[in-house]
Amino acid sequence: MTEQHQDSMNGKIVLITGATSGVGRETALGLSKKGATLVLVGRSREKLDRVMSEIAEQTGNQQLDSLVCDLTSMGSVRKLATDFRAKYRRLDVLINNAGEIVNGRRTTVDGYEYTLALDHLSHFLLTTLLMDILKASAPSRIINVSSSAHMFGHIDFNDLMGEKKYKAMRAYGQAKLANLLFTYELARRLAGTGVTANALHPGVVRTNFGLGMKGRWRILLMLGKPFTINARKGAETSIYLASSPEVTGTSGKYFAKKKEKKSSKESYDESVAKRLWNESARLTEVQ
Repeated sequence: MTEQHQDSMNGKIVLITGATSGVGRETALGLSKKGATLVLVGRSREKLDRVMSEIAEQTGNQQLDSLVCDLTSMGSVRKLATDFRAKYRRLDVLINNAGEIVNGRRTTVDGYEYTLALDHLSHFLLTTLLMDILKASAPSRIINVSSSAHMFGHIDFNDLMGEKKYKAMRAYGQAKLANLLFTYELARRLAGTGVTANALHPGVVRTNFGLGMKGRWRILLMLGKPFTINARKGAETSIYLASSPEVTGTSGKYFAKKKEKKSSKESYDESVAKRLWNESARLTEVQ
C-alpha cells in the first residue's frame, strides 16, 4: 500500500477553525487532497465561500462545507456546535487552529480578554460541546495549534484577563501555554476512549498574523520575515497529525516539524492544568 493510500482521508469528516487564511487554509487544502470531507469555520461568509471554491478547483474534491462563527463570542461558538451537530453525525478530526495576537488590550462581547478568548476559551468550549460526537466517532483526533511562544508563557490566575498588567506577547504566550495545558489534560481525561489529543507548533509562518501590531513588535515581525516559512510548510504538521497512521493512538504530545518535542516545564504541571480546566469551564459555563 502506498503512503498516499495509507494516509487517505476518504470518508473522514474534519472540522477546522480559522480556515480562511494562512495555516488553516493550507491545512484544509492539504486534507482536501487526501479526500477528507471538510467543514471550514471562519467569521466571514464571503471568505469562506471563496476559499471553498478555490480548494474545490485546486483539488477536485467537492466534499466541502462551511460554518460561520465569531470565535471571540462564546454564544457564537455554541451556535457553531449546534449547527455542526444538526448536519453531521460524526467528527473524525477537530483542528483547533484559529489564533491571533492583538496590540492593545481589548475585550470580547463576553467581557473576556480578546487573545485568551479567541486562542483558548473558544476551543475549550467547542471541543467540550463536541466531545460526545468525537467519542462516538472513535478513533478520532483533536489537534490544537499552539506555538513555541508558549515557552515564555505563564498562567497568571490572579490576572488571567490582563486587567492589572497587559502586554501583547505576555497575553499571547499565556494563551499558547493554555493550549498545551488543555491538550495534556484532555489526553488524560480521554484515555481509553479512542479519542486522541495532540498539540503542535507550526513554525514561524509568513502570514497576516500580527499585522495589527504596532511599535517594536511590528518592527520585529517585519525584520523576522526573511527567516519565516510559508503557510504551506507551516501546515505540514497539522496535516500529519490529522492523517498519518504513524500517530494512530498517540496522545498528549507536542509536535513541531512532524516530530515529537518537549514543551515548557509549566505545560506539564497537572495542578495548573486542572485549575485552568476548571476556570475555563466556569468562564464558558460548561458542565
